[in-house]
This record gives sequence, structure tokens and C-alpha cells, in this order.
Amino acid sequence: MQVLHQLPHTKDKDLLVGIDTSDDAAVYRISEDLAAVTSLDFFPPIVDDSDTFGQIAASNALSDIYAMGGSPRFATNIVCFPKALDLDILAEIIKGSMEKLSEAGVLLVGGHSVEDREVKYGLSVTGFINPRDITTNKGARAGDVLVLTKPIGVGVITSAIKAGKYTEEAAGDAFASMKTLNREASEAMVSVGANACTDITGFGLLGHALEVAQASGVSMVIRSGEVEVFPGALELVKKKKNRPRAIETNREFVKRNAVIDEKVNPNLELILYDPQTSGGLLISVSRDKAEGLIKKLREKGVKAKTIGSVLEKQDGCVIRVE
Repeated sequence: MQVLHQLPHTKDKDLLVGIDTSDDAAVYRISEDLAAVTSLDFFPPIVDDSDTFGQIAASNALSDIYAMGGSPRFATNIVCFPKALDLDILAEIIKGSMEKLSEAGVLLVGGHSVEDREVKYGLSVTGFINPRDITTNKGARAGDVLVLTKPIGVGVITSAIKAGKYTEEAAGDAFASMKTLNREASEAMVSVGANACTDITGFGLLGHALEVAQASGVSMVIRSGEVEVFPGALELVKKKKNRPRAIETNREFVKRNAVIDEKVNPNLELILYDPQTSGGLLISVSRDKAEGLIKKLREKGVKAKTIGSVLEKQDGCVIRVE
């Protein structure tokens, strides 16, 4: 985030979304009715199973395109791989990734690999969208309802697994969620005409909500009791050894602009800062469209929940957690 603020601001009449508001992907207009949406993401393994890691990495990379309301169409691999490891491991990672790309109707068209001390894998994804249908992170309006499409807590769960304090079998719900594409949620969001959206990833729920609020010039109320948390996460987060380091950095990022009600469960507050991988969409939608959005999401099998609302900008408080 700090590095992004130091980058030069590129000006081009056809660059519809750049780095100015820390949005999920860049959007460049090709013609009056067509724009390209592009993003990239890669990271070290968060699970032991190579195929599962590939599926999660692909779902995570595709999510940025879905968050903008776009349709992903092709992708290239980004690979860092140690010389000492068996190449069958990399083959399994790519196999898992291609399962999700195939499910999304996305072509894998190449990529680049380098030798490194640890495995890292991800993708650069490009999709398309009508310039009039872009859902950015800066359109939230006072009176909107906030809808979250996946539970949170995967950062704590995967950290606990690495620490030997939790099993992958017990984390089945979290793994299934990370492998689930945000395509259905995106299609529902676009169909009702949502005002703003972002996907919940490394900055945690509150960090990404803050980005939307600041980009939109509004404040938000998050009802912590309405936020769904994966089984086991609230208990695991009590132990510091199970907490990703990013929980503390995310809290530092948010706290200058947030007020946390003293009644909020301290463990739940920590989960609100938990970095997510392949998390859900946070959608800001006008109140009169919210019921229709929830209905469409549930029809598509997305267990979305209303978790808060958008207010006129409040002095000294961008995010309030109740």
C-alpha cells in the first residue's frame, strides 16, 4: 500500500480504473462497448496439498476480475520454484489451477517461471467488460446496504494448520470456500446493479471496507454479530501463535479511522482484521435492491449475509464496528 502511493499516476483518457483508489483491477477502454480488466496475484502455499493450492491460487486471482463485474477470459502463470523440489509438485499445482480456470471458462495462454528458494504460484488474469457496467470500489452511497458473500477467518485457520494446531480435515469448510469462484456472486451483483464492490483478501474485512469507504467518501457501520466466521476460527485466534502477522498490521492500518464498540467480542475483532485468501465479495447496494440481490445470491447457492450499512461521511470515523 505504501509503495503504491509512491508510484507515478498514469494519465490516459482510456484508463478507466488505475491505482488511485486501490481498486481490485485495472480497466482500460478498448472501444465504446468494450474494456479490458486485468490483475495479478501470487503467494506461497497455504496448504500442503499441491492440487488444492493450485485451485485456491486460481480462484483468488480470478476474484479481482469478478469484483469489478468483469468476465475473465485468459490467464498466464507466475511461478517461483526451487530447483531441489520434484517437478511433479509443480505439475499438480498447475493441474489444480487449470481445474478452476476451466470451470471459469478461462484460457491458460502461457506464463513465466524463475528459480527461487520457496514455491510461489499465481496468475495474471485478463477479462472484459462493458465500460458502462464497471463496479468499482468508489461508488458506495449513503443509505446502501453492505452484503458479504463468504465467511471470514481463513488466515487464522491456515496459520494454525502450519503451526500444527489444527488439521486440514477440520478446515474443510474454509478450504471449500477458498476454492469457490466468486463468479456467481459477481453475476448476481451485476444483474441488480450494485453501487460498489471489492473482494476481501489480504487487508481483511475491515481493511477492504475502509478502502471502499475512503474511495467513496462515505462512512460505514459494520455489525460484527452478523459477520459469519468459519468454524474454529474464533477459538484459534485466542492464541497468538495462530494469528497471521498481518492481523496486527491490518489493525494498525484501520485503527486511525475506526471506532470499535466496547461490546464487540475481542476475538471477533481480531477476525475482522484477518487476511483472507480467495475471500468473498463485499457489495454495497442500494436498500431497495438489497433484498433482490440476496435472493439472487441464494438462488445461485451463495450464502450471503447483510453485515452493515453506508452513512454520510462522519467526522473522525470512517468505520464503526458495533
